[in-house]
Amino acid sequence: MRILVINPGSTSTKMAVYKNEKPILLHNITHSAEELAPYDAITEQQDFRRQLVLDELKRSDIPLDFDAVIGRGGLVKPISGGVYEINDQMVEDTLHGCVMHNHACNLGCLIAHEIAASIPGCRAFIADPGVVDELSPLARISGSPLMPRICIWHALNQRAIARRYARGIGRNYEDLNLIICHLGGGISVAAHDHGWAVDANNALDGEGPFSPERAGSLPAADLIRLCFSGKYTEKELLKRIAGKAGLAAHLGTNSMREVLERIKKGDEHAKLIVDAMLYHTAKQIAAEGAVLCGQIDAILLTGGMAHSDYIVSELRRRIGFLAPVYVFPGEDEMEALALNALAVLQGKREAKKYE
Repeated sequence: MRILVINPGSTSTKMAVYKNEKPILLHNITHSAEELAPYDAITEQQDFRRQLVLDELKRSDIPLDFDAVIGRGGLVKPISGGVYEINDQMVEDTLHGCVMHNHACNLGCLIAHEIAASIPGCRAFIADPGVVDELSPLARISGSPLMPRICIWHALNQRAIARRYARGIGRNYEDLNLIICHLGGGISVAAHDHGWAVDANNALDGEGPFSPERAGSLPAADLIRLCFSGKYTEKELLKRIAGKAGLAAHLGTNSMREVLERIKKGDEHAKLIVDAMLYHTAKQIAAEGAVLCGQIDAILLTGGMAHSDYIVSELRRRIGFLAPVYVFPGEDEMEALALNALAVLQGKREAKKYE
């Protein structure tokens, strides 16, 4: 089975070609600010990024002949986890239902659908998008009926890491209670109860710990006053939630590598801000322990920041008493997408219908 994988990010488009479980091409196409400047909305970049993928396939002498194309899922309607066949409703919702969430992941579905449609017999999928919602009824209720809790989180990577951990200990993911923390540009923490993510934070829109570029939870009354202060437009304030927030707001950069280098050179303010981020992250992890009533098989740390010994050791110091802590640095999204598509093609898993 030949599978094309497409994973768009804010400044790059990762692509891969798999033959069954084996990658035969892994490539990261970077996009400069100048290249992306002409596009007001993320979805306007569809043709530009699709052509770059096709150009790379041609450059690598890989024919446009695939059994499936799978893209990183976008921020569509909340759905349960799994693999979904891309249909017209999903495309419509991605194009017109995601205006509140102008995120690059929305391009994964659109590009996969378009490329697959040009190949006879080729199927198009997404898997475990960030809007996977398996929250328990209690988790959905906030202090205002006007604003029920939703989750936008790193579902794809968290599930991939959970399954990898389970395989490594000879268990099934569905038999375990896990707390998983993805440490990236946003930080998501989820409680996985026997294969269901029954609680997770909204790591994009402002909930949970702050991160390199997200504000996390903010004092609600102060935020309302700021909205009516006349100092900022709606667009500017949304950037203060996701984009120009977190470390980027406090320290002027979202580069964890740069910040850690500043700490190494004695920057006490940078150390204070990073330690505060880890403090709030540890609090969020501990809170998910209450969701699982203390029955925790393991805590898994993943994402780009999990490469840092400083970050991992500080989190271990604060949460190690809850359960054994295991570290899976980086992300496993490309392989996870490919294997999800392969499982459907081989009849081991059924693709769900998006409605």
